[in-house]
Amino acid sequence: MQTNDFAVRRAVDSDAAAVAEVWLRAFTAALPSVRRAHTDDQVRSWFREVVVPDQETWVATVEGSVVGMMVVDGEALDQLYLDPAWQGRGIGGQLVHLAKRLRPAGLTLWTFQVNESARRFYERHDFVAAEYTDGQGNEEHEPDVRYVWRPGRASEGHACQPGQPARRLTD
Repeated sequence: MQTNDFAVRRAVDSDAAAVAEVWLRAFTAALPSVRRAHTDDQVRSWFREVVVPDQETWVATVEGSVVGMMVVDGEALDQLYLDPAWQGRGIGGQLVHLAKRLRPAGLTLWTFQVNESARRFYERHDFVAAEYTDGQGNEEHEPDVRYVWRPGRASEGHACQPGQPARRLTD
């Protein structure tokens, strides 16, 4: 079910609490088996003191309420979370399209290997798995996968499989 009744804009400081709540609800729903490295209050503080004021943070809103959030940092799509009640309505896809417009040379992102729905979502949006890790490089120590999007590369088959060495994707 698609919705056209949402707006996307840069986050402002007063959005920080709502952005953190979207992140907390989405992470809990998508990754119930992943041990979070930080408490709810630490996550809220991080969004209030670091993410929203200092990073390129975007929000999707419906009737003024934040239902999705995205952070773009350099060529990294660093965060993309939707309130579980608003998933599957095209909002996440619009955020990815915005990220691609903002970074037309390409994007990278990390997601946990167990997050199969996120992996399918990114693959539908032309991201290609480029590297799998055992999770020792992230705070949760959860195996993850790095995805890459480059314009015109969707069907070139540069993906790697778990257990295989990553292939470097270059322009």
